[in-house]
Amino acid sequence: MSVTLADVAARAGVSAATVSRVLNGNYPVAGSTRSRVLRAVDELEYVVNGPASALAAATSDLVGVLVNDIADPFFGVMASAIQSQIGPDGEHDAPHSQKMAIICNTGGSPERELTYLTLLLRQRAAAVVLTGGTVEDPEHLAALATRLRRLEAGGTRVVLCGRQPLGPVAAGAATATGREAEREAVPGREAAPGREAAPEPEQDASWGPSPVALTFDNFGGARRLTAHLLSLGHRRIGYLAGPAARTTTRHRLEGHRAALAEAAGAGAGRPQDTERLTVHGGYDRSSGYDGALELLRREPDLTAVVAANDTVALGACAALRDRGLRIPEDISVAGFDDLPFAIDAAPALTTVRIPLHEAGARAGRLALGREDAPAGRVATLPADLMVRASTAPPRATA
Repeated sequence: MSVTLADVAARAGVSAATVSRVLNGNYPVAGSTRSRVLRAVDELEYVVNGPASALAAATSDLVGVLVNDIADPFFGVMASAIQSQIGPDGEHDAPHSQKMAIICNTGGSPERELTYLTLLLRQRAAAVVLTGGTVEDPEHLAALATRLRRLEAGGTRVVLCGRQPLGPVAAGAATATGREAEREAVPGREAAPGREAAPEPEQDASWGPSPVALTFDNFGGARRLTAHLLSLGHRRIGYLAGPAARTTTRHRLEGHRAALAEAAGAGAGRPQDTERLTVHGGYDRSSGYDGALELLRREPDLTAVVAANDTVALGACAALRDRGLRIPEDISVAGFDDLPFAIDAAPALTTVRIPLHEAGARAGRLALGREDAPAGRVATLPADLMVRASTAPPRATA
C-alpha cells in the first residue's frame, strides 16, 4: 500500500497541513518541525505526485541542473554547456528527444540542494546533473545518496559534474588523482583530453550502481600551482582557501600543502607555518580582498598569494594594490579555474585551467544517454597550469 500524506504527518507528529506546507515550501515552518517532516518523508520513502502530464510517462522532459550560484562564472559556464547538449541539437533532432533545463540555484545550502532533488523527484525529471563540490557532512551525504538512489530507481539519470563520486569508493579518490605523474606546464597550452579513472572496487550491493561522476583534479592542479611558485623562489606563500568543510576547498588546500611539504623535504627552505598563512573565506571577490589584508597582517613579508579561485584572486589583487604593492614586482598572485576573465586581468592571471565547458557538455550528453559512461563510472578531468604575468620570482631583499 502506498504511503500517504497522513502517514507522514503521523510519523512526524504534525498535521497533514503542516506536511503539505513543508513539501510545497509556500508557508513558514519552524526549522525543527521541518526537519521532523523531512525525516519522516525519508523514512517512509514518501513521494508526492507531480502534474498528471509527468505521471503519464516514466519521466518528464525536465532536466534539473543544480548549481551553487548561477552568477558565478564557474557554474555559469558548466550550466550553459550542459544546456547546449540537452536541447535541440540540429534540424534532424527528433522532437521527443528535446528536453528543458531547469537551473536550480542552491546558494551553497545543503538543505536547499536536498529540497530541489525532492522536487525533481516529484516531477519525474528525465535527468539531474549536480555541479561543483559538496559539504563534507556525513548526515547530508547520507540524505543526498538516498535521494539520488530514488531518482535513479524512478528512471532518472544522475550525473555528478565537478563532484567526487558518492559511496564507499569515494574515500581518498581526490588525493589519489594528485599522485599522478606531473606534467610540465606550458603557458597557453590547451587542456588535454579527459583521463578515464581506473576501475573502482565494487561497492556494497545495497548501494547499487553509483551515479556517473566527472571529477576535477583539484589536488594535482593545486600542487602544480604551488610547486610553480616554489620553483620561482617563493618561500612565504599565503593561501586564501574557500569555505571550510567543502570538498573542493579541502582538495585544493591539500594539494597546496603537499607541494610545500615536498619542497621542505627536498631541502628547499624550512617548512612554513601553513595554518597561520591560510585564511578561509567565500569564493567571492570580497573574501579575496579581506583575506589578502589578513594575510599581510599575519605576514608583512609575504611574497606570493594563492587564491581558492580566480574571483578570489582578483579581490586579493585589488587589496594588494590598495596597499601600494605591485603585481608581480612586489608580490605574486595566482588563482584557480581559468575563468574567462583571467587572461584579460592586468596583469594576466596565472591560474589552473579546469575544463568547465568540456565537463558540462559531457555531463549533458551523459545525462541524456548520448554518451557511454566512463570505465568505473568515474572520469577525472585534467587541471592544467597556465603560467601568465601575475607570477614572477620574488624581489631581492637586502
